[in-house]
Amino acid sequence: MPYSGIEQFNTAQRRAVTHGDGPVLVIAGAGTGKTKTLAGRVAHLIAGGVPPQRICLLTFTRRAAAELLRRAEAGTSATGHVWGGTFHATVNRLLRLHGRTLGLDPDFTVIDQADAADLMNLIRVDLGLSKTVNARRFPGKDTLAAIYSRMVNSRTRIDLVLESHFPWCRDDSDDIRKIFEQYTARKRAQGVLDYDDLLLYWKALCDTTGAGELVADRFDHILVDEYQDTNTVQAEILAGMRRTRNNVMVVGDDAQAIYGFRGATINNILDFPDQFKGTEIIRLEQNYRSTQPILDASNRVMAHAARRHEKQLVTLRRGGERPTIMTCLDESEQSREVCDRVLAHREEGLQLKSQAVLFRAGHNSDQLEVELSRRNIPFVKYGGLKFIEAAHVKDMIAALRMLENPADELSWHRVLQVIEGIGPSTARRIMAAIGVGKAENDDQSFAAASDGRSPLRRLAESPPSVPPAAREQFKSLRSVIADCMGTPAPPPASQVQRIRQFYEKVFTRLYDNTTVRVRDLEQLEQLAGRYASRAELITDLTLDPPSSTQDFAGDPLRDDDYLILSTIHSAKGCEWDAVHILHMADGVIPSDMATGNEAQVDEERRLLYVAMTRARTALHLYFPLRYYYAGRGMTDRHTYAQLTRFIPKPDHDAYDHQTASAAAQTREAETPTTADGTPLAVDAILRELW
Repeated sequence: MPYSGIEQFNTAQRRAVTHGDGPVLVIAGAGTGKTKTLAGRVAHLIAGGVPPQRICLLTFTRRAAAELLRRAEAGTSATGHVWGGTFHATVNRLLRLHGRTLGLDPDFTVIDQADAADLMNLIRVDLGLSKTVNARRFPGKDTLAAIYSRMVNSRTRIDLVLESHFPWCRDDSDDIRKIFEQYTARKRAQGVLDYDDLLLYWKALCDTTGAGELVADRFDHILVDEYQDTNTVQAEILAGMRRTRNNVMVVGDDAQAIYGFRGATINNILDFPDQFKGTEIIRLEQNYRSTQPILDASNRVMAHAARRHEKQLVTLRRGGERPTIMTCLDESEQSREVCDRVLAHREEGLQLKSQAVLFRAGHNSDQLEVELSRRNIPFVKYGGLKFIEAAHVKDMIAALRMLENPADELSWHRVLQVIEGIGPSTARRIMAAIGVGKAENDDQSFAAASDGRSPLRRLAESPPSVPPAAREQFKSLRSVIADCMGTPAPPPASQVQRIRQFYEKVFTRLYDNTTVRVRDLEQLEQLAGRYASRAELITDLTLDPPSSTQDFAGDPLRDDDYLILSTIHSAKGCEWDAVHILHMADGVIPSDMATGNEAQVDEERRLLYVAMTRARTALHLYFPLRYYYAGRGMTDRHTYAQLTRFIPKPDHDAYDHQTASAAAQTREAETPTTADGTPLAVDAILRELW
């Protein structure tokens, strides 16, 4: 049965939706209807007789997958479900089914990137590397995790990764290798996988005779969204999944490849036609978001990129003003001018939340936030701490993981230390007594592990001694564990409730703003009510967590209108009527920390392109001439900046150029006055009343 909704697509979109067999690369420019096209493709396949369960749709967030599938299923009457989700969530399902082929127990648990860093830090301490080595500073846990992830995702040897991205760590390469070796060994012993492991296991599954063919044959069609954000391992996985069936569609925009720091490589989308022979390339260039002057300026930014897929964004929208470049004396004047422009747009009918201020790094908005507060302009800032990263949420998840996988050393370590009187050393002693992790005395761990009981049973039946200050709370923890281990086990929501009751008594000592933190756990309890098993809850919280936490949102806004502040990376995928971009100076855009080679500079260029193409109608770029070295402008030590290299002089005619002081004078000149230049007398009388 033909797909009934085909008339809603333009010519290029229709080619993508109705493409036959074989590989296809859809270059979808900003605002060109990528999501609509991808959903249409899924609907077209199902309408054409492809069973939904034979289609795999890979996205970068579960929300994106849910939206795509909702749109696709709205146009079909087929039964069954498409395999839709993130790379990590999809392989989690596959490994539960086929992991034994690789020697993987299907009851494995997954740790997120922050937990991976914490486990590396435990190993770092065990090896004595937390202290200075040869009178030098040793890399911290976050640096170690970043090195490890880049090494795995790019499939690059550690010495090359250190040389190109972490040169200050080169002299510690031997000790870093030791940490990584123990990190891998401990994960395997504890039945734990990290994000990088999930992809590596999928790659290994594809390469395994028998299992590889079985997994690949599960799907007739594979579709990948945001392909420009994939890494080397993901590209290898896709090739392995399509060894026999070449039906693969990838959708993305090389001009929006901005996640190189996470290991993503633009080469995947640039080289896709070479990797999959016979690829048809379809370009979506009709933009439905921005005015043509905004698109003209954005096109010219990308025209100077060293490597790219050629495309020119066009729109059917009429009119529109050119983007403005506002030159300001310094950051203080920049902040005042942004506020003036934001309020001016508000008076023209644009709500504050229809506007966004974008910046390269979170600290770039510091002065602006002060000025916004002074002017009583409410705002919400994005690009900060995520829900899953909040300490109190991690406490809850650690307790759940400890119950699910009693060998999880990291979770035990975190849970035990919330108890007053138990520090790292005492926690390790308790863990050794019940047979978890590595003890200072390995014989003690062996004795505990050899009695046939699980660590949870040992804790319940033979509790080790604890300091006097910890006895009451330690007893409460044992009671919580016993309640959650009942037969049958209580539902996940009841377990979260029981753990929350325990944490409520300790949060007052551990954290500020306890009420809000407890409210977060209550929301987690409600979320847990949707799950039939604790394992499913833990997996979803780790692989696709909620995006926000009340703890960092502040008090609820009495005014339901507020300005959006966001890093450019966090703004990807969003759009606003008016966009203001801060610090259009070389050294900020591009960042002076990302100009080591042509590839880095081009990624910074794409970052600016992403920021500019978020705007529908109005685009303002602010360029402060003077930067202060210290004191936030309270000293006179400063330097003068140059306009970003991404807007060279030949491209200046795509913009309107203004100076902040001249704009302020224009606004003052518009104030009603008498012939001699004094304010109207009636206005003066009225002002006396307030």
